[in-house]
Amino acid sequence: MLLAASVALIYILLPFYGAIMWGAIIALLFTPFFNWLLPRLGQRPTLAALLTMLVVLVIVVLPLSLVATSLVSEASHVYARLQSGDLKPALYFRGLFDALPDWITSVLDRFGLVSFTTLQRRLNDALSQGTQMIATQTFSVGQNTFEFVVSVFITLYLAFFLIRDGNAVTHAIWNAVPLATKHKDVLLDTFTTVVRATVKGNLLVAAIQGALGGLGFWALGVSGALLWAVLMAFLSLLPAVGAGLVWVPVAIYFLLAGELGKCLALLAYGMLVIGLVDNLLRPILVGKDTHLPDYVVMITTLGGMAVFGINGFVLGPVIAAMFIAVWQIRIQTG
Repeated sequence: MLLAASVALIYILLPFYGAIMWGAIIALLFTPFFNWLLPRLGQRPTLAALLTMLVVLVIVVLPLSLVATSLVSEASHVYARLQSGDLKPALYFRGLFDALPDWITSVLDRFGLVSFTTLQRRLNDALSQGTQMIATQTFSVGQNTFEFVVSVFITLYLAFFLIRDGNAVTHAIWNAVPLATKHKDVLLDTFTTVVRATVKGNLLVAAIQGALGGLGFWALGVSGALLWAVLMAFLSLLPAVGAGLVWVPVAIYFLLAGELGKCLALLAYGMLVIGLVDNLLRPILVGKDTHLPDYVVMITTLGGMAVFGINGFVLGPVIAAMFIAVWQIRIQTG
């Protein structure tokens, strides 16, 4: 009966597992602030939880909303330039095509792409298909607006109650787990530490790399710097290779366009500034607190994102850490 009821509940909540997960993460991250606030408000938990959620709205929800609004505006501007012909991607590909060595040209010839006109026509067809796909996805997002609003509401609503009543919930789960107290201490400490380190560390690294990358692109006159910044921030969730997937191709474009100074400047900036953030901060903020080797963090992050999507950058390392902790307990107990 216990197993059947648990599986049934999981099945019901599965469509909103992401919202539930982030509600729990917000509660986990902001509970220390709630605990600090509680005695200063005369032990009034509801008021302390409301003020904590107000802080969440100010430092998390509001900035993300502003960035999203600016991103939509920037994307609309770039799309308008594409439609008007002010922005011509085909010209960028011509520089790349003309600079190709002979052996690559011979390979393209086998596929009937040795003519730039042919290549441009196929690229235009691909862009048309991509535009149609984006339009379809945009319409789908519009249809799913209600689901998105519900997910945000569930996240914030759940976070409020978990912040206010988290100690009671944790105590109930604590008593239900059929393990020795010292083993439960290890698992709870591992879970909370890894979640906090992974979320704070990865998001901080992503935000810094995205901001630095966008600033560098803006200084070099790259169009749509905000779009590139957000893309770099998202890709920065992938350890080691993340932001480089954006700034390296742009540096190559500068080289092919004959702007050697900008190419060298971006390469130096990318390796010494953007890349240094990943190499220095990620091991300190993520690997050090989680006590996981860097290669385990990288592999489980990639695997988690492949399985769970964007939520995988949290779930991957958490599952790995819990796996190691459970097996350590098993070894210790014989």
